[in-house]
Amino acid sequence: MKVRLENGLPIATIEMTHAEKTIVLENVLLDTGCVTTIFDTDLLVEIGIELDIINGKSKRMYGVGGYSELCYEQDVQNVEVDGQKLDSFLLQLGMTKELYGFDGILGIDFMLKTGIVIDFKDLTIKY
Repeated sequence: MKVRLENGLPIATIEMTHAEKTIVLENVLLDTGCVTTIFDTDLLVEIGIELDIINGKSKRMYGVGGYSELCYEQDVQNVEVDGQKLDSFLLQLGMTKELYGFDGILGIDFMLKTGIVIDFKDLTIKY
């Protein structure tokens, strides 16, 4: 996967698959300072990932400056992110596109689980 720098931030395009449906997310922030992975709620509906109000829970996500936004954290089964198959993955759903301009944010939880290697010299990602 190629990484591009936009306003000094590492951005990637990834494919995400769930329930035999695939979506291409063009603006995903690679954020080693973010504990959890979050995707835009409206975009993931296209591949069948919707808010699970019974098994998930509401959370607050905090950014620089301490401002918080409401999001929803839930376990998603059988999801593939950038070719990495995850039988079970705890992710957050929120309004990342409208508020921040990102389709999602890959956090350190995803990076640790997949063993991602980000090469900033060549602007590439390997697993």
